[in-house]
Amino acid sequence: MTDVIHIPAGERGVVRLFALDMRPEQAMFLKEPGALAQVLGIENIDLEQVEIFPVSDLEDIGLAGYLREGLGVPSEQIEADRDRLDALEGHVLLIRSRAFDGRETRLTPASQITLIGSYGERATDWSGAPLTAESAKPNSAPPLPPREARAKAQRIGATLFAIGMILIALLVWALAT
Repeated sequence: MTDVIHIPAGERGVVRLFALDMRPEQAMFLKEPGALAQVLGIENIDLEQVEIFPVSDLEDIGLAGYLREGLGVPSEQIEADRDRLDALEGHVLLIRSRAFDGRETRLTPASQITLIGSYGERATDWSGAPLTAESAKPNSAPPLPPREARAKAQRIGATLFAIGMILIALLVWALAT
């Protein structure tokens, strides 16, 4: 057994990369329900948030490129482990935080599973600048006079009613023939 890996409750946006020191058929068996959870020493794991594949499948992009381009890991984090990532061979295991359903978890991986690194995914920047254009202000459009607004609403309603009636007529005709 290796060291215990603590996953805090509510963790989001972290990808953990493990090297799998096992035969290819053993690595592929980990995709079976319950197998991966057993070798990680936990009760269950969401397999939709797990990837197991041979590094050779990544061909030209490489593992570092996949982490950066495919999973959104910032380049600064990857560069710190570049040599280790480039040296990996065989199968690897990627686990996203969502695999643990927000629960606090303690992983005790089997000896054939080695943690290579934990990487944070790029977070969305929600701090957009406030809109300052005049048209962005509430109720900035000039109001229609009441008669024009009522006439416009009646035209829209009549159009929708006509379309609905045509569709019903077509449906009745299609069923009758």
